Amino acid sequence: MSGFGGVLPWARRTIVEQEKWLTSEEFSAMLGICQIVPGPNIVNLAVCVGSRFAGVSGALAAVLGLTLGPVALVILLGMLYEHYSYMPMVQGMLRGISAVGVGLIASTGFKMMCSELNYPPMLIVILFTVLAASYFQLGLGWVVLLASPLAFFLARKKANR
Repeated sequence: MSGFGGVLPWARRTIVEQEKWLTSEEFSAMLGICQIVPGPNIVNLAVCVGSRFAGVSGALAAVLGLTLGPVALVILLGMLYEHYSYMPMVQGMLRGISAVGVGLIASTGFKMMCSELNYPPMLIVILFTVLAASYFQLGLGWVVLLASPLAFFLARKKANR
């Protein structure tokens, strides 16, 4: 219920920093797999974490726990928005909430990047990804396609260390 517009920062904080169910590296690896599987990343991550600790019932409980409360809240907010969307105060609140969401996602990305600094060659992948997406303005599919072979190679070297 805490993650309006993006649950990933909250999930990482709970799973890695507070509960210590996964290490930062395990979380990043699991999230990487969940990003290439069809479906919402956070739901895929809930399935992976739930099934890792409690099998099929854990996966089901994780997905339901992740989605039932927010779905009910979004339906309620949608009904309220339908009646009050014309108010400047409501429009300003929504702009503020979206800025907070961007900040949370950026913060999580930075924390995940910091865990990769333990293996400096991985900085090549980070630099390549940033350049490909921002300077060359390649789409996500092309960035993943081009960066994946180098990332897999370096991850294998890191795992063998």
